[in-house]
Amino acid sequence: MAFTRATGKHRGPSRLARRSAGVAGVATLATAGVIGTLASPALAVDTDAPSLEDTGLTQVVVADNALADKIDAQAAAQEREAAEAEAKRVAEARAKAEAKRKAEARAKEVRAAKERAAREAERKRLNSFQSPVAGSYVSTGYQAGGSLWSSGSHSGVDFHAAYGTKVVSVGSGTVVEAGWGGAYGNNIVIRMNDGTYTQYGHLSAISVSVGQSVTPGRQIGISGSTGNSTGPHLHFEARTTAEYGSDINPVAYLRARGVNV
Repeated sequence: MAFTRATGKHRGPSRLARRSAGVAGVATLATAGVIGTLASPALAVDTDAPSLEDTGLTQVVVADNALADKIDAQAAAQEREAAEAEAKRVAEARAKAEAKRKAEARAKEVRAAKERAAREAERKRLNSFQSPVAGSYVSTGYQAGGSLWSSGSHSGVDFHAAYGTKVVSVGSGTVVEAGWGGAYGNNIVIRMNDGTYTQYGHLSAISVSVGQSVTPGRQIGISGSTGNSTGPHLHFEARTTAEYGSDINPVAYLRARGVNV
Protein backbone atom coordinates (compact mmCIF):
# COMPACT_ATOMS: atom_id res chain seq x y z
CA MET A 1 0.00 0.00 0.00
CA ALA A 2 1.44 3.32 -1.04
CA PHE A 3 1.63 6.45 1.23
CA THR A 4 1.36 10.01 0.03
CA ARG A 5 3.15 13.05 1.61
CA ALA A 6 0.90 15.57 3.32
CA THR A 7 0.72 18.85 1.47
CA GLY A 8 -1.31 22.05 1.46
CA LYS A 9 -3.02 23.33 4.58
CA HIS A 10 -2.87 19.97 6.27
CA ARG A 11 0.96 20.01 6.31
CA GLY A 12 2.44 20.12 9.84
CA PRO A 13 4.73 22.97 10.95
CA SER A 14 8.38 22.53 10.24
CA ARG A 15 11.03 22.27 12.95
CA LEU A 16 12.29 25.76 12.20
CA ALA A 17 8.82 27.24 12.50
CA ARG A 18 8.20 25.41 15.76
CA ARG A 19 11.51 26.66 17.18
CA SER A 20 10.76 30.25 16.15
CA ALA A 21 7.38 30.06 17.79
CA GLY A 22 8.97 28.71 20.93
CA VAL A 23 11.49 31.51 21.08
CA ALA A 24 8.75 34.09 20.60
CA GLY A 25 6.78 32.56 23.40
CA VAL A 26 9.73 32.51 25.73
CA ALA A 27 10.50 36.12 24.86
CA THR A 28 6.92 37.09 25.66
CA LEU A 29 7.00 35.33 29.02
CA ALA A 30 10.40 36.84 29.82
CA THR A 31 9.17 40.33 29.00
CA ALA A 32 6.13 39.91 31.22
CA GLY A 33 8.30 38.60 34.07
CA VAL A 34 6.45 35.32 34.18
CA ILE A 35 9.23 32.77 33.73
CA GLY A 36 10.56 31.57 37.04
CA THR A 37 7.71 33.12 39.09
CA LEU A 38 4.94 30.53 38.71
CA ALA A 39 4.36 28.51 41.91
CA SER A 40 2.37 25.61 40.53
CA PRO A 41 4.40 22.36 40.25
CA ALA A 42 2.29 21.50 37.31
CA LEU A 43 3.87 24.40 35.41
CA ALA A 44 7.45 23.59 36.32
CA VAL A 45 10.03 24.22 33.68
CA ASP A 46 10.44 21.37 31.32
CA THR A 47 14.02 20.21 31.57
CA ASP A 48 13.81 19.08 28.00
CA ALA A 49 12.77 22.58 26.81
CA PRO A 50 15.47 24.76 25.28
CA SER A 51 17.11 27.31 27.70
CA LEU A 52 17.29 31.07 27.08
CA GLU A 53 20.85 30.59 26.06
CA ASP A 54 19.76 27.94 23.58
CA THR A 55 17.09 30.21 22.08
CA GLY A 56 19.54 33.06 21.53
CA LEU A 57 17.27 35.54 23.39
CA THR A 58 20.12 36.78 25.58
CA GLN A 59 22.23 37.51 22.53
CA VAL A 60 19.31 39.35 20.95
CA VAL A 61 18.76 41.54 24.04
CA VAL A 62 22.47 42.29 24.35
CA ALA A 63 22.66 43.14 20.66
CA ASP A 64 19.65 45.43 21.00
CA ASN A 65 21.24 47.21 23.96
CA ALA A 66 24.55 47.61 22.12
CA LEU A 67 22.76 48.99 19.08
CA ALA A 68 20.82 51.44 21.26
CA ASP A 69 24.03 52.54 22.96
CA LYS A 70 25.68 52.98 19.59
CA ILE A 71 22.75 55.05 18.31
CA ASP A 72 22.80 57.16 21.48
CA ALA A 73 26.54 57.69 21.09
CA GLN A 74 26.11 58.69 17.46
CA ALA A 75 23.31 61.07 18.38
CA ALA A 76 25.42 62.61 21.14
CA ALA A 77 28.37 62.97 18.75
CA GLN A 78 26.13 64.61 16.18
CA GLU A 79 24.79 66.97 18.82
CA ARG A 80 28.33 67.84 19.87
CA GLU A 81 29.34 68.41 16.26
CA ALA A 82 26.28 70.58 15.70
CA ALA A 83 26.99 72.55 18.88
CA GLU A 84 30.65 72.97 17.91
CA ALA A 85 29.67 74.06 14.40
CA GLU A 86 27.18 76.57 15.80
CA ALA A 87 29.77 77.88 18.26
CA LYS A 88 32.27 78.20 15.42
CA ARG A 89 29.71 80.01 13.26
CA VAL A 90 28.84 82.41 16.10
CA ALA A 91 32.54 83.02 16.81
CA GLU A 92 33.24 83.71 13.12
CA ALA A 93 30.24 86.03 12.91
CA ARG A 94 31.43 87.89 15.99
CA ALA A 95 34.95 88.09 14.61
CA LYS A 96 33.67 89.46 11.32
CA ALA A 97 31.47 91.97 13.11
CA GLU A 98 34.39 93.07 15.27
CA ALA A 99 36.68 93.34 12.26
CA LYS A 100 34.04 95.40 10.45
CA ARG A 101 33.60 97.63 13.50
CA LYS A 102 37.34 98.18 13.77
CA ALA A 103 37.61 98.87 10.04
CA GLU A 104 34.77 101.39 10.21
CA ALA A 105 36.31 103.02 13.28
CA ARG A 106 39.67 103.19 11.54
CA ALA A 107 38.10 104.66 8.39
CA LYS A 108 36.30 107.19 10.56
CA GLU A 109 39.57 108.10 12.25
CA VAL A 110 41.28 108.47 8.88
CA ARG A 111 38.46 110.69 7.57
CA ALA A 112 38.56 112.78 10.73
CA ALA A 113 42.34 113.12 10.45
CA LYS A 114 42.06 114.17 6.81
CA GLU A 115 39.35 116.66 7.67
CA ARG A 116 41.46 118.10 10.49
CA ALA A 117 44.46 118.31 8.17
CA ALA A 118 42.35 120.00 5.49
CA ARG A 119 40.96 122.50 8.01
CA GLU A 120 44.43 123.21 9.33
CA ALA A 121 45.79 123.64 5.81
CA GLU A 122 42.93 125.99 4.97
CA ARG A 123 43.46 127.93 8.18
CA LYS A 124 47.13 128.33 7.35
CA ARG A 125 46.31 129.36 3.80
CA LEU A 126 43.81 131.96 4.95
CA ASN A 127 46.35 133.35 7.40
CA SER A 128 49.16 133.35 4.88
CA PHE A 129 50.49 136.23 2.77
CA GLN A 130 52.00 136.36 -0.70
CA SER A 131 53.30 138.75 -3.27
CA PRO A 132 50.67 140.85 -5.09
CA VAL A 133 52.30 139.97 -8.44
CA ALA A 134 53.62 136.43 -8.81
CA GLY A 135 57.28 136.16 -9.82
CA SER A 136 57.80 139.91 -9.81
CA TYR A 137 60.29 142.18 -8.06
CA VAL A 138 60.40 145.68 -6.60
CA SER A 139 61.38 148.16 -9.29
CA THR A 140 61.07 151.31 -7.11
CA GLY A 141 61.67 151.17 -3.38
CA TYR A 142 59.82 152.63 -0.42
CA GLN A 143 60.35 156.37 0.26
CA ALA A 144 62.37 156.86 -2.88
CA GLY A 145 62.67 160.61 -3.47
CA GLY A 146 61.75 162.60 -6.57
CA SER A 147 59.36 165.05 -8.18
CA LEU A 148 57.12 162.23 -9.36
CA TRP A 149 55.44 162.11 -5.96
CA SER A 150 53.49 164.99 -4.51
CA SER A 151 54.78 164.25 -1.01
CA GLY A 152 58.36 164.27 -2.25
CA SER A 153 58.86 160.56 -1.58
CA HIS A 154 57.39 157.25 -2.59
CA SER A 155 54.67 156.12 -0.16
CA GLY A 156 54.84 152.51 -1.31
CA VAL A 157 56.78 150.25 -3.65
CA ASP A 158 56.39 149.53 -7.35
CA PHE A 159 56.24 145.93 -8.54
CA HIS A 160 57.34 145.28 -12.08
CA ALA A 161 54.28 144.21 -14.07
CA ALA A 162 53.53 144.30 -17.77
CA TYR A 163 50.19 145.67 -18.84
CA GLY A 164 47.41 143.15 -18.13
CA THR A 165 49.30 141.19 -15.44
CA LYS A 166 47.10 139.56 -12.79
CA VAL A 167 47.12 141.36 -9.43
CA VAL A 168 46.06 139.42 -6.32
CA SER A 169 45.29 140.18 -2.70
CA VAL A 170 48.33 139.58 -0.52
CA GLY A 171 46.17 138.08 2.26
CA SER A 172 42.67 137.61 3.66
CA GLY A 173 40.53 140.68 4.19
CA THR A 174 37.60 142.82 3.10
CA VAL A 175 37.56 145.37 0.29
CA VAL A 176 36.92 148.88 1.65
CA GLU A 177 37.66 150.85 -1.51
CA ALA A 178 37.45 149.88 -5.19
CA GLY A 179 37.44 152.59 -7.87
CA TRP A 180 39.14 155.76 -8.98
CA GLY A 181 41.74 157.04 -6.55
CA GLY A 182 43.06 160.26 -8.13
CA ALA A 183 46.84 160.01 -8.58
CA TYR A 184 46.56 156.26 -7.91
CA GLY A 185 44.22 155.84 -10.87
CA ASN A 186 42.05 152.75 -10.49
CA ASN A 187 42.88 151.50 -7.01
CA ILE A 188 41.78 149.02 -4.36
CA VAL A 189 42.16 149.23 -0.58
CA ILE A 190 41.69 146.09 1.54
CA ARG A 191 41.35 145.87 5.30
CA MET A 192 43.34 142.75 6.19
CA ASN A 193 42.14 140.32 8.85
CA ASP A 194 45.04 141.32 11.11
CA GLY A 195 43.77 144.93 11.17
CA THR A 196 46.28 146.41 8.72
CA TYR A 197 45.48 147.76 5.24
CA THR A 198 46.96 147.17 1.77
CA GLN A 199 46.54 149.36 -1.31
CA TYR A 200 46.93 148.51 -5.02
CA GLY A 201 47.19 151.35 -7.58
CA HIS A 202 47.38 152.19 -11.31
CA LEU A 203 45.16 149.20 -12.25
CA SER A 204 43.72 148.90 -15.73
CA ALA A 205 40.74 146.91 -14.43
CA ILE A 206 39.12 146.09 -11.07
CA SER A 207 37.43 142.73 -10.41
CA VAL A 208 36.17 143.17 -6.82
CA SER A 209 33.70 145.46 -5.08
CA VAL A 210 33.43 147.18 -1.70
CA GLY A 211 32.38 144.78 1.06
CA GLN A 212 33.65 141.71 -0.73
CA SER A 213 35.81 139.24 1.18
CA VAL A 214 39.05 138.11 -0.41
CA THR A 215 41.60 135.43 0.39
CA PRO A 216 45.34 135.14 -0.32
CA GLY A 217 45.94 134.85 -4.07
CA ARG A 218 42.42 135.97 -5.01
CA GLN A 219 42.60 138.05 -8.20
CA ILE A 220 41.39 141.58 -7.57
CA GLY A 221 42.41 143.36 -10.78
CA ILE A 222 44.80 143.76 -13.71
CA SER A 223 47.91 145.92 -13.77
CA GLY A 224 48.00 149.06 -15.91
CA SER A 225 49.16 152.67 -15.94
CA THR A 226 46.12 154.71 -14.85
CA GLY A 227 46.49 157.87 -12.73
CA ASN A 228 49.87 159.48 -12.13
CA SER A 229 52.03 156.85 -13.79
CA THR A 230 54.89 156.74 -16.28
CA GLY A 231 54.21 153.19 -17.44
CA PRO A 232 52.50 149.91 -16.50
CA HIS A 233 53.36 148.61 -13.05
CA LEU A 234 51.67 147.96 -9.69
CA HIS A 235 51.92 150.50 -6.91
CA PHE A 236 51.58 148.65 -3.59
CA GLU A 237 51.24 150.18 -0.12
CA ALA A 238 50.92 148.84 3.42
CA ARG A 239 49.04 151.10 5.84
CA THR A 240 47.87 151.29 9.43
CA THR A 241 44.56 152.88 8.29
CA ALA A 242 42.66 153.11 5.05
CA GLU A 243 43.79 156.71 4.53
CA TYR A 244 46.73 158.08 2.59
CA GLY A 245 49.63 159.08 4.83
CA SER A 246 49.44 156.08 7.21
CA ASP A 247 51.86 154.08 5.11
CA ILE A 248 54.50 151.71 6.52
CA ASN A 249 57.38 149.93 4.78
CA PRO A 250 55.63 147.43 2.46
CA VAL A 251 58.73 145.25 1.99
CA ALA A 252 59.21 144.88 5.75
CA TYR A 253 55.45 144.32 6.07
CA LEU A 254 55.49 141.41 3.59
CA ARG A 255 58.70 139.88 4.91
CA ALA A 256 57.32 139.89 8.45
CA ARG A 257 54.49 137.74 7.10
CA GLY A 258 56.66 135.20 5.34
CA VAL A 259 56.80 136.72 1.85
CA ASN A 260 60.22 136.71 0.22
CA VAL A 261 60.46 140.10 -1.47
